[in-house]
Amino acid sequence: MKNNLTSQVVIIGAGPYGLAAAAHLRDAKVETCVFGEAMEFWEKQMPAGMCLRSPRCASHIDDPCGALTLERYEASQGKDLSKPIPLDAFIDYGRWFQRQAVSDLDPRRVVKIERTPNGFRVGLADGNAVTAQRVVIAAGIGKFARRAPQFDGLPQTLASHTSEHRDLGRFAGRRVAVVGGGQSALESAALLSEAGAEVEVIVRAPRVHWLSQRMMWLKSEKNPFRPLLYPPTDVGPPGLNLLVAAPHLFNKLPRKLQDGIAYRCIRPAGAGWLLPRVGMCRITSGRAVRSATSNGAGLKLKLDDGSERHADHALLATGYRINVSQYGFLGPELIDALRLVDGYPPLMTGFESAIPGLHFLGAPAAWSFGPLCRFVSGSAYTARALTRRVLKKSRTNGAHP
Repeated sequence: MKNNLTSQVVIIGAGPYGLAAAAHLRDAKVETCVFGEAMEFWEKQMPAGMCLRSPRCASHIDDPCGALTLERYEASQGKDLSKPIPLDAFIDYGRWFQRQAVSDLDPRRVVKIERTPNGFRVGLADGNAVTAQRVVIAAGIGKFARRAPQFDGLPQTLASHTSEHRDLGRFAGRRVAVVGGGQSALESAALLSEAGAEVEVIVRAPRVHWLSQRMMWLKSEKNPFRPLLYPPTDVGPPGLNLLVAAPHLFNKLPRKLQDGIAYRCIRPAGAGWLLPRVGMCRITSGRAVRSATSNGAGLKLKLDDGSERHADHALLATGYRINVSQYGFLGPELIDALRLVDGYPPLMTGFESAIPGLHFLGAPAAWSFGPLCRFVSGSAYTARALTRRVLKKSRTNGAHP
């Protein structure tokens, strides 16, 4: 027999954004169900051995009382995290956060969302369903991996996206061409080289942009002027970072200015601490791959200057292209009603979409509220704004959270 449950809010996704939202909503006494596996994308679609580019101050998952910080996690586990923060440690921190804030996390998959006269019906993979007044989609970017069209038609054995690998050690002793010039590309190259692969990084930009470590004293907690220059969100260069840290203000800027600021804040770059680790990698900048073809057991890449590269594998660190229509649980009727712009749902106050009661958190919110939404540090603003919206609407509709 199938069970049909009810909840005021359903959250889809249990990464940093979904967990922070649940913590805030529940603290506000809003009945909330959360579906998903805790930190699933971070564990299954990011290579082991990676580290967070963001500093500690920008890596806390937010909760309303500030009780579930990285420092509290360290104290509870009796260990100190290294700098930069290792991926595996951050995954463990996220799961610790989940156990404290969302101990009843439901791992079942959401397969369909339908509108009802009073809200939504959320269908689950086991045939059960939950009816809810509001649905919050915090399902992450795993569905949005961008695979350059030059590599279409090639099998995964010859060309794959970084999100398809947990263990890069499998490429030991092989020639690997890494395509991309951002943190993912450069850190993947370092991990491949350290595992014994022969690595070339092919970067379209004229040069690799490295985040300077020379001025780190400005970010030191000992610097009394640090808050004036560097908000704890740590997204963007000085000046722009203050604007990006206030998504409600960013949202009011002219579209063209928003786009320019967003690009400047999230352009491909590598953390300075990676430099010593890519010393054995060949880095070719100012070149783009024009074609990629199978060459027996390997791969032939033709670059835009006419030169060729022969490799055993191409690892595509080509980022993610947001398109929420790729969320399988959103049917055509909902997609049409969302009025997508380049795959993004335009959002209003509280991250509410054109469909009343349907909210989007994380990277899909970046078109409306700026690049902060792409980083863990954005969980603070997002969770609080969402909760205010839910409470306001509850009072307006005469409901009690």
